[in-house]
Amino acid sequence: MFLLDVFLPVILYVVAIILLIVLIVLGIRVIALLDKVDRIVDNVEGKVNAFNGAFSVLERATNGFASITDSLIFNASTFVSKLFNNKKKGKEDLEDE
Repeated sequence: MFLLDVFLPVILYVVAIILLIVLIVLGIRVIALLDKVDRIVDNVEGKVNAFNGAFSVLERATNGFASITDSLIFNASTFVSKLFNNKKKGKEDLEDE
């Protein structure tokens, strides 16, 4: 019994010290990894910001193209609807006489 009273706390202390050392080493590695990730994110952000001008030009071009096609489609649909409405009016005038 005396052996367990002396030997067991020593083993627990040694295991706790080893665990503490391992956790400290892992914490240092995680901090180093986060520093590397931060540098990579900053690098990517700088590269993306370099393309902001090109993206804005592309956005203006697509907006202009969309507005032109929208007006063409609107005019075409208006023409077709007027064409069919004129035919209906002509048939109604013939039926009234």
